[in-house]
Amino acid sequence: MSTDPTPAPLDTDEPDKLVLHARDVHFDWSELDLHWIPGEPFATHVINVLHLLLPEGERWFVEVFKQAVPHITDDELRQQVLGFIGQEAVHAEAHAGVLDHMEAHGLDPRPYVEQIAWLFRVVLGDRNLSDAREFAWLRTRLAVIAGIEHYTAVLGQWVLDARKLDQVGTDPTMLDLLRWHGAEEVEHRAVAFDLYMHVDGGYTRRALAMGVAAVALASLWVRGVGFLVANDPYLKGRINGVRPRVSWALRDGRRGLIPHLGRLARAIPDYLRRRYHPSQHGSTSQAVAYLAVSPSARAAEAAEQETTR
Repeated sequence: MSTDPTPAPLDTDEPDKLVLHARDVHFDWSELDLHWIPGEPFATHVINVLHLLLPEGERWFVEVFKQAVPHITDDELRQQVLGFIGQEAVHAEAHAGVLDHMEAHGLDPRPYVEQIAWLFRVVLGDRNLSDAREFAWLRTRLAVIAGIEHYTAVLGQWVLDARKLDQVGTDPTMLDLLRWHGAEEVEHRAVAFDLYMHVDGGYTRRALAMGVAAVALASLWVRGVGFLVANDPYLKGRINGVRPRVSWALRDGRRGLIPHLGRLARAIPDYLRRRYHPSQHGSTSQAVAYLAVSPSARAAEAAEQETTR
């Protein structure tokens, strides 16, 4: 177990120990434009990369967490992990529906998605290891997931706060998908970290895994934007006759259309503090408030209530 100092306590103004449960949401993409932020194809595709990355990544999360369940000796954490597994499984399928929509518009995401599948299934997949080495590999993967979940919580809080997306007329169904998902990421933001601390807790492994996660996510995101712009049948590699530039990401971050690169960079030293805990960042109350009004979450709740009558 870790010798790290105990993380700082939760904000007492925030709800604590939520019972996590999966919401069986569904989305209708039949009216969605390929560039669902009107007049902003670059910003649209920056966020669209998430639809390419998340399904395979979250399926991998689920499989790794299932392997970790037998190692959990705390009943409350076990229930949180099972709730996390349920939510992540639904997330993967919700984003997969967007990929079908892209293909229907002439943008085939499969070449890039196949590379992501190889990364998670082969590079980060199960290995034929001895018991001790297998458990070490499990702990390493849990550390990587904890680092990625730190970023997904940052992104989730960003989209809950991103009023600019409403102001520019972002497609409401897509915005609900992003905010429903973002709210659940904020809601369960501590689970992966707490699970890692429970089965390992070592600071060195946690820090190294965060470095791997940050570099991999940045590289995959840049490549993903390039892939989407190059294969977009309306753009064919250029936006207004110009190839995408890194400066555009800085510009659109300042405008509030995409996460600001500075905020994403600051997430690394935040996570590397020895007394870090996910509860110190993000607003559970804001996430719960959005889930109470989300069209997709409310429809899922109504359907669940109907089936239990």
